[in-house]
Amino acid sequence: MELPEDVIDDLRKRLRRIAGQVQGIERMLDDGRECRDIVTQISAANRALEQAGFRLVSAGLTYCLNNPEAAAADGYPLDEVEKLFMRLA
Repeated sequence: MELPEDVIDDLRKRLRRIAGQVQGIERMLDDGRECRDIVTQISAANRALEQAGFRLVSAGLTYCLNNPEAAAADGYPLDEVEKLFMRLA
């Protein structure tokens, strides 16, 4: 399945932001920050990663709905993309 370039760009931006969040968490650990502050940041990074996954699956669903035959030929019939969605939910 080919993803639109704007989706790829968006995912890359999201992943770079998440990487920055994780590095920030590591610095918090090094600095001896409070547990609740660290957990809050881990939770935020986790939500951001989930959103990146949903963005990817959303693009896949759009592709499958607009091009069902091509999606199935690529190994992404709608029921498979639905399973991917359910893994994130």
